[in-house]
Order: sequence, then structure tokens, then C-alpha cells
Amino acid sequence: MGRGIGRLACAALVVGLAACGSAPVGPGYYRVERGDTVSKIARSNRQSVQNIVRWNNLSNPDSIDVGQVLRVAPPPGSASTTATPRQQARENAPSAARTPAAPDTSAPIAAPAQSITLVWPANGQVIRRFDGRNSKGIDIANVAGTPVIAAASGTVVYAGNGLRGYGNLLIVKHDADYLTAYAHNQKLLVKEGQTVAQGQKIAEMGNTDSNRTMLHFELRYQGKSIDPMRSLPAR
Repeated sequence: MGRGIGRLACAALVVGLAACGSAPVGPGYYRVERGDTVSKIARSNRQSVQNIVRWNNLSNPDSIDVGQVLRVAPPPGSASTTATPRQQARENAPSAARTPAAPDTSAPIAAPAQSITLVWPANGQVIRRFDGRNSKGIDIANVAGTPVIAAASGTVVYAGNGLRGYGNLLIVKHDADYLTAYAHNQKLLVKEGQTVAQGQKIAEMGNTDSNRTMLHFELRYQGKSIDPMRSLPAR
């Protein structure tokens, strides 16, 4: 595992870069910025924390990512519930003092409505898997120079080494919802703004900002990290 790869701060920076290449969010939605909390977003949009949590199916309201898109207005055909002052005070209290509410089975599903089809970005051994907390993606180990390929077609929105802990990094935007990130490369073969095809060689595996040669690979949906193994073919 490279230095800092599991750090939430680094993950947030990756999402921030993705947000820069994304289209503006539509009416009724809000893209999370640095320093935001669910309570702050709820107050700014004159909603209760309960509504924001329910509309976005947030399992942990205290953990949102920079660049994540949240619904902040009632979904079509539904009514916004107005919290009483006592309810609002309880929602804004520290999480340790709150009693978890029962799951709302009518809440919208936060998982992607339509998954993306990926190919493996590199050959090698998966030495670390996604857990959503300490690991925002997967790590694939092999020898230096192993080809790194685009997991899906798209546009390169970042190519550089400005993010500490990621080394030589590429971010490819595939559509309005999905992007992939490729870290620790020894050599980048594409530039920002370049269109790439699925399976095209875009880099060579290396160990920049890492203690071993490997590719750190992330998949993001609407700015939030998801398990890439679910979209990769079995092997």
C-alpha cells in the first residue's frame, strides 16, 4: 500500500479533481464542498437532516465526500417532511448522542441505477481490496513497466503528480457519473483532454509515491468511491 493511499484526505482530493471535470449539478441537487457537513447542507437548503439522509440513503451522515452529489429537494411526487424543533435539535446533536433511526425501506437506492462495464486496468495480483474506509479502491501488484490500460473509454481529466500519496496519477472521466483513477505509475502515456478507448495503454506501472510496484485503481460514481470489483469481469 502506498503512503497515504488509504487516507481520506487523498481520496477527497481525487474526488475534487473529478468534480472539476463534471457538469454542474441539476436543480434540487448539491455537490459537496470541502468543510461541508450534512447539517450545514440541510440548513443552507432549508431542509431537515432527516430528509437529506433519507433522500440520499446515507448510512453514515457523518461521512460524506468532497464532490459527492446529494439530493437537497424532495424527489418528484413526494413531500418534504418538516421536522419539529425538538427533532431538528436531536438531528443536529453529536452522533454519539443520537439514537439510530429504523431503516426507511421507501428511501431511494443510492447504488448506481446502471453499472459501468470495465476491463481490468492491469495484469497482476490483487493485493488489497476495496473496503470503503481505509481503501478507496484496489491495488494490483506486478513488475515495473507492466501496461496500465483504460478500464473504459473516456476523457483524461487529470494527468500529473500533484496529489501527495498517489504518485504519477491519471483520472479518466467516462460519463456524467463515472470516473476511474490510476495511481503510482512510472510513466504516463496520455495527457489531459485526450480521449482514450477502452483497453488503450495509458501508463506503465511503477512505484511513484509507493513502497512497492503496483497500480492503485479507483472507481467513482457521482464523486463517491464504489467497489471496482463489482464492475470488473471475474478472473
